[in-house]
Amino acid sequence: MGDLPTSRLPESNLPPPPPPSMPPQSEPVTSSSPENEFALSQLKMVEYGLNPFDPSVEGHKYGLPELPLPPQKTTKRRYDDIVTQVTKLLMRDGKLAKAQRDMAMILNYLRTSPPPKLDPSKPLLPETPPASHLPLDPVLYLSLAIDSVAPLIKMRGFRGLAGSGKSLDVPTPLRKRQRRRIAFKWILDVVEKKKSKGSGRAMFPHRVAEEIVAVMEGRSPVWDKRSLIHKLGTANRANLNHNAIKGM
Repeated sequence: MGDLPTSRLPESNLPPPPPPSMPPQSEPVTSSSPENEFALSQLKMVEYGLNPFDPSVEGHKYGLPELPLPPQKTTKRRYDDIVTQVTKLLMRDGKLAKAQRDMAMILNYLRTSPPPKLDPSKPLLPETPPASHLPLDPVLYLSLAIDSVAPLIKMRGFRGLAGSGKSLDVPTPLRKRQRRRIAFKWILDVVEKKKSKGSGRAMFPHRVAEEIVAVMEGRSPVWDKRSLIHKLGTANRANLNHNAIKGM
């Protein structure tokens, strides 16, 4: 028998070839691996100008300081002296936390308030920065207001030295802490005499901060108290030549 003819399908009817098998992919290395974190930390150290292979700076972002530290780099107190003193003057009934909160509100008010409009007739301390710079440093703002209005002297009475049982008024110089204490006491006296515009625990520190701004602008009656003390000291400066005063 002869070979049977085989039937051939047209090429258009042929099934498509199967897709090639893809090789298995390995899981990508995540950036949170310990090796990557260590490499990134070394690059950071190079960026800060440190040697990543130096064992003395390993684990320190900015390196170790040179010992011993210079005196101007050490501090014994957390806050400025004037902030600590004013906070204690604000304290009532031993509630230090409340006084610290009031102090923070006062400094925040000075920081967010507009620059004060300085009065040339009420000069502040020499080398005072421009008014636009004061809100940038509320501690400097506070110290300038208190130190500018603080009296330089106080009147001390010596009983019986003026004759007929009268006291002899003698001007006496004050230290810095004494000057600041008297000045802030004057500010508190003015604040307590003013009527409150509302209620709440934030009203008292806001009134104190407003009075500090008034001192900087020359609108506070505290300036008159300072002028009165200095006039009395000038009028009674001759009493310093009294024999009893000289012998002290």
